[in-house]
Amino acid sequence: MTLTTTEATKATGQTSVRKYLVLIICCASLLISVMDISIVNMALPAIRDDLNASTAGLQWTVDAYTLVLASFLMLSGSTADRYGRKRMFRLGLIVFGLGSLLCSLAPGIDTLIAARAVQAVGGTMLNPVAMAIVVGVFPDRAERARAIGIFGATAGLSLVLGPILGGALVDGLGWRSIFWVNLPIVVLAVIFAGRYVPESRAAHGRRFDPIGQLLVVLLLGGVVTAIIESEKHGWTAPPIIALLVVAAIAAAALILYERRRTEPMLELRLFRSIPFSSAVVIALVAYSGFGVFLFVTTLYLQSVRHLSALNAGLSLLPVGLLICVLSPLTGRVVGAHGPRLPLTIAGTALALGAAAQLTIGLTTPLPIVLGSFLLFGVFLGTINPPIANSAVSGMPASMAGLAGSLASVGRQTGTSLGVAVAGSIVGATATTDPHRFVRAAHTVWWPMIAVGLVVVTLALISTSRRARLTAQEL
Repeated sequence: MTLTTTEATKATGQTSVRKYLVLIICCASLLISVMDISIVNMALPAIRDDLNASTAGLQWTVDAYTLVLASFLMLSGSTADRYGRKRMFRLGLIVFGLGSLLCSLAPGIDTLIAARAVQAVGGTMLNPVAMAIVVGVFPDRAERARAIGIFGATAGLSLVLGPILGGALVDGLGWRSIFWVNLPIVVLAVIFAGRYVPESRAAHGRRFDPIGQLLVVLLLGGVVTAIIESEKHGWTAPPIIALLVVAAIAAAALILYERRRTEPMLELRLFRSIPFSSAVVIALVAYSGFGVFLFVTTLYLQSVRHLSALNAGLSLLPVGLLICVLSPLTGRVVGAHGPRLPLTIAGTALALGAAAQLTIGLTTPLPIVLGSFLLFGVFLGTINPPIANSAVSGMPASMAGLAGSLASVGRQTGTSLGVAVAGSIVGATATTDPHRFVRAAHTVWWPMIAVGLVVVTLALISTSRRARLTAQEL
């Protein structure tokens, strides 16, 4: 049967509308999972006061979420490739909603940390799987780059809504209410995903790799736990040394074990692609800067400058707006010209933003402080689309979920490390001695200047002709 021109146009239009409905649903999952990080950061002082939490407890409130995400994202990505991305996506939404409910009911800091881990288990089934769904729905390279730009802009929207909504909820209803906002979004996303998201899976899914998964948990958990607990015990304490030794052994064992598996959880041959491996490294180091920015800035604005949670959230509004504006534009630039320029801009903005923080003191006029935050808006608005695009472009379709997961592992691990490092250096100085806090914060920002320069260097290396050839050889 031959379609008329009108019928063909109508069918194409319906297909296009359906694709963008799927994109909206996937963006909703990104919204709640990313917004949850920024909302929780705005609530840290209130959680500290209500639950009598230590600085380490606040670090774990953030890192229990990001660490579990980083540890199990590869498992979720490969499982989704094997058993169905739509199925895993909907399950992730349900578990994330349950974790949010448990967080709102937590009677103490330890219970809250455990509930955050439950949230993260659901979160592992959202972002990388959503990215794989988007990649499958948008096969055209340029159209996919624009879709990924919109996907990245959603992170900006999350940063706009998270601090403001979180601040308003904390001031008006208390910190527990920040977790309620996830529930209606989860319900709607589950319903519409069942109706509109197509089921997809790899032609040959990978088998579960329990030993590889355990080694990943030991590696990431050992490093992050050692950094967080070092502030309390000191770097030379036997428990800290033991954690670092366990992490080092796990790293070596992971590489040796995965190289011998027929179907490894960690597909080491993907790292033969310089653009892909650079994207993972850039995600790791760049998002450590993101973790430092959120953790240090929240405590500075509320505990040192004594702003309310709402006013502190409004202070980050320009950052989120910049991300919303720049991410779609960056997606188009990546689709048309490649990732070199956006990555160079992002790394430069991070280095300059970190350098600007070295001038911030106890009495620095707030307009100057907020102006320095704009550099982080440029950094965050231009970093995610090239990372996401480089991670999945050129990958075999059967590895789309795994490739997206590895990029997300880099982002979440980087965020965890940033929070852990910032907390271990800053400690409890925000409430005990604001002068010490400012000095400690300056110590944190020096390495972030170097991180920005690393991003610029990798941007130049990963986009060279030789680097592109390594991606084609996979």
